[in-house]
Amino acid sequence: QVHLVESGGGLVQAGGSLRLSCAASGSSASLGVMGWYRQAPGKQREQVARSDSIIATHYADSVKARFTISRDIAKNTVYLQMNSLKPDDTGTYYCYSVTHGYWGQGTQVTVSS
Repeated sequence: QVHLVESGGGLVQAGGSLRLSCAASGSSASLGVMGWYRQAPGKQREQVARSDSIIATHYADSVKARFTISRDIAKNTVYLQMNSLKPDDTGTYYCYSVTHGYWGQGTQVTVSS
């Protein structure tokens, strides 16, 4: 079992930055393929970034060049650096262990215009 805990969400003005963290723990907590998803009110959950390894990353078109996913293997933590935030980035952000099939509880990001 894997336990994922997100942190770093908050309220920020458009153009600002936030860094989300996802700490993994548990018996199978080694980082495999990890993803960040978000869900805006009334919309489906969507993947915004995925890390297959330290160098293999993928991004949704809407966040390319603004968001960066990274991982710290020693800390069993995945990060999502979000720059140039827009009001459309508002939502609950979830960390997901693709390899193990576990979700975190989510962290709220609100971008004001």
